[in-house]
Amino acid sequence: MNPLIDAPSLAQRLESEASIVLLDVRWALGDPKGAQHYAEAHVPGAVFVDLDHELADPATPERGRHPLPSVDRFETATRRWGITPSSLVVVYDNTGSLAASRAWWLLRAAGHAETLVLDGGLAAWSQAGLPLESGSVTPAPGPGLTLDTQNPWAGMATISQEQAGAWTSGSGKVLLDARAGERYRGEVEPVDPRPGHIPGALSAPTAGNLAADGRFGAAAELRERFAGLGVDPGTEVAAYCGSGVTAAHTVLALEIAGISAALYPGSYSQWSSNRMNEVATGDQPA
Repeated sequence: MNPLIDAPSLAQRLESEASIVLLDVRWALGDPKGAQHYAEAHVPGAVFVDLDHELADPATPERGRHPLPSVDRFETATRRWGITPSSLVVVYDNTGSLAASRAWWLLRAAGHAETLVLDGGLAAWSQAGLPLESGSVTPAPGPGLTLDTQNPWAGMATISQEQAGAWTSGSGKVLLDARAGERYRGEVEPVDPRPGHIPGALSAPTAGNLAADGRFGAAAELRERFAGLGVDPGTEVAAYCGSGVTAAHTVLALEIAGISAALYPGSYSQWSSNRMNEVATGDQPA
């Protein structure tokens, strides 16, 4: 199933389908005003999702800045959003789908296959001449999703901190760093304990997943991009970022390209907090 939906298609489906749940994941690193931005203008009917409190557990050095949420936290959130097991869920943001991809990944990992990302987000909706509304939406609570307490994120592949450290030692495996190039190289590090990257990882900034209009590149274009990084269909590939949020964007881009990828949820915030882990700097993997 194509994980994306464009704005005109979504508008058309909203006119005829009552079971669509719209989630507005307005979040950006360093911007705490997501709820305010949502209240000013959002797709009609969309529910605000608090990424820091509903899509993640509290930060700890041992787990990273955005650990995957507990089962109870995520199940409670899906009930608040009004989700039912049969809902089509469409997620979006206003930052090139960087935050929306986290919600997409979690819902898919929890087993909810009927989850799509609005390609281009709020900007694409507005550019299509479609209406916006202000204020907030409080849906009737739904039954939500029930996760497997033993393996809640089985629907999507993940790797651990230990696996990330050994990932590129095996033949043919690729580890992608989705952060901006200057963070990968260790030139700047605004939030995590040590600058640099996981040794062996390749720089693959999320900006390269998008076309100039803020939408994801076409599947063929994304396949070409990832092939240039040594990733083809069948390659064992994993992605990380600073805290596991925007790496989901790269997992999504890989899926569009027809390539399955694993997510390292703890990402560099967990890795760099562990003084036993080596870090590399510069533009080379090692």
